[in-house]
Order: sequence, then structure tokens, then C-alpha cells
Amino acid sequence: MNTYFYNVANPKQIILGIDPGTQVTGYGIISSDGLTMELIAIGSIHTEKFDDHYDRLQCIYDRVLEIVVSFKPTVLAIEAPFFGKNVQSMLKLGRAQGMAIAAALSQKVPIQEYSPKKIKQSITGNGNAAKEQVAAMLGHILKTDALPKQLDATDGLAVAVCHHFSMIGIPKAGKKYSGWDAFIKDNPKRVK
Repeated sequence: MNTYFYNVANPKQIILGIDPGTQVTGYGIISSDGLTMELIAIGSIHTEKFDDHYDRLQCIYDRVLEIVVSFKPTVLAIEAPFFGKNVQSMLKLGRAQGMAIAAALSQKVPIQEYSPKKIKQSITGNGNAAKEQVAAMLGHILKTDALPKQLDATDGLAVAVCHHFSMIGIPKAGKKYSGWDAFIKDNPKRVK
């Protein structure tokens, strides 16, 4: 497991974002005061060492529970499984998501689910953006170049940031922008 810690003072809300996976589950934790956000931690849970699928699920549950107990999030934002061509892969992904949700629910943490398209849209303005685009934009949004290169970890962070934007109502659902100038004109408070 890889975790990177960042300082934060007196957060009003702690958002844990999770991108579930059966081999690697990424997570990011931010604090939000409703307008601004600050990175607390980012990392990934690796289960490749386990051959048995159920051992992997147990590992996901145990590690997410540790994270929830340690950081005391006020909400878990999680990526919803998406339907692909392989039903077995979707089933396994849904189980991984279920373990993360169960760990949070065991500590009475409320859950909010977001589709992959919604997450990418809220971070980049493009619901079909590449993982690398999402990671680069997160560094810009959070004003840091210290994000890990692991895309599973930045995907987990993207879910947390998506929840923050959903709380404050930005960006508007379905809103398309012709470029940065148009986005900034409609969202002047997001520019620092």
C-alpha cells in the first residue's frame, strides 16, 4: 500500500473518494469548507499478492475500514461500476465496491456514488477524458505537483473532488464549454 500525506488544519468536511478495483483500489482524501478544498492523503490498496478473489475482497474491506477509522470522513464518494462487455469483470468490480461501501457503512459514513463519466466531466469538462488528463487536471485544481504517478490513486482522488464540486453545484450538469475562457467566465470563483 502506498499513501502520501499532506497537512490540513481544521477541516469542516472530510471527503474520502474511492475508485474500486479487484487488484488496485485507489483512494484520495480531501477537506472541504464548501468553497475550497485541500488534499489530506492519497494512495492505493494493492491486492495482487492474493490469488483468491475472496482474500482480495477481505483486504479491500480491512484497508478501507482502517482508512475510515484513521481519517474519520464525513462522506464516502465512490465510483459506480460501469457495464462493459465482460459481465464477470463487472461482477468482481461490484463486489470490490460493495466491500468499500460496507466498511464505510460499518462506521456510519454516508455514501454518494458517481458514474465514471460524471467524475471525468467534473474534473476536466470532458466525460471521455483519459486518466492522464484527469490526473494532470487534479494537480492544477489542487495546486500541487506532488501527486503520485499511480493512476488508480488519482482516480480515487478524482471521485472526492467530484463530490466537492457536486456539493457546491459546480460545474453545472451537462454544461459544455468551448474553452477555458468560457469556463472561467461562468466560474470566476474557481480561479485563484
